[in-house]
Amino acid sequence: MRFSAVPAIVLVCLTLAGCTSTSGPDVLASAAPSRETTNSIAPPAAVPSSAIPSADIGASGQQGAPSQEVLAWAGPIPEPKAFEPTTRTVGAPLPAERPMTAMMVPPARPPLAEPAVQRPDLPDMDETGQPRTRSKLYGRQFRDAKPINFGSASPQKLPVHGVDVSRWQGDIDWPKLRTQGANFAYIKATDGGDHLDPMFKTNWRKAKDAGLRRGAYHFFYWCRTAGEQADWFIRNVPRDPDALPPVIDVEWNGESACKRRPTRETVLEKMQVFMDKLENYYGKRPVIYTAPDFYADNLQGAFQNYPFWLRSVAAHPSKRYPGRKWVFWQYSGSGLSHGVEGKIDLNVFNGSPDQWMRWSAGRPSNGMMAAND
Repeated sequence: MRFSAVPAIVLVCLTLAGCTSTSGPDVLASAAPSRETTNSIAPPAAVPSSAIPSADIGASGQQGAPSQEVLAWAGPIPEPKAFEPTTRTVGAPLPAERPMTAMMVPPARPPLAEPAVQRPDLPDMDETGQPRTRSKLYGRQFRDAKPINFGSASPQKLPVHGVDVSRWQGDIDWPKLRTQGANFAYIKATDGGDHLDPMFKTNWRKAKDAGLRRGAYHFFYWCRTAGEQADWFIRNVPRDPDALPPVIDVEWNGESACKRRPTRETVLEKMQVFMDKLENYYGKRPVIYTAPDFYADNLQGAFQNYPFWLRSVAAHPSKRYPGRKWVFWQYSGSGLSHGVEGKIDLNVFNGSPDQWMRWSAGRPSNGMMAAND
């Protein structure tokens, strides 16, 4: 009997299920704190230790008569929706904020309400029928490391000056800063959808304790949805009836990790979503802060019924933003003042002390927000 040689065959079973990919879509990670450069970040400059005399400005805009504090409008406002962080796949389109339209400019919002006509022989009244009071206004005592000669359009001709600050100004002596001419302050609160300025809570409390009118601003991040950014701001900034209107800071920032530059249509759409949510929650129309390059790319002709805060450190705003109405002018990023180590941004309000009282109370007077000649 003859046997055939049959080689032994070893069958190896491969489990194909274990070879398939298990990695899910990338999730948008929380952004690291942005290196925003809205405020000056240069090393602290020496500030003379000698005292600088303060000067008071009364309701007439002249030195002398003290004035008293204004209380902003505070009406019943619906409670905000709970904050719900969102994620999305990297590279996927941004979620639709609202139905897009073919229009380049969003529909105009209704104009800010004008104050009721008042009898000249009666004091200004608040909503309860009580006379309004005014905070004491201090004359400008700031200096500038890089002074600019604005000629006849000098910001020094306007009486109500203020500052904007963030963590870069460190520990601020707010009572001292106020006597140097900081009658108002805009304080950095948030940027993007997850970053809170580490000095916000301290600055927010101390500025009010020192008697300044203060508001909060948000640095807009173009790589996050507008809705979640609004929720983040609302989560961190108290709804204080005495506060100034919130600010949306829109600009191109080369130092940011987000390099996205959306189309003009997308920019306007995202801004509108953000501002609508803030106005609904705080009961005050937000102020738009911007710089010349961003304005030229996106904002010419847009948001005519919103107050603007314009950066223009080398010329009057009328030269950089022709025809644009404005409420605040940031005229220097190199200011020096007792109460602050290093440099600070300087700003001025476009109006008289009387107009300031009315605007900060949420009741702009006729002619406010008009472009200066």
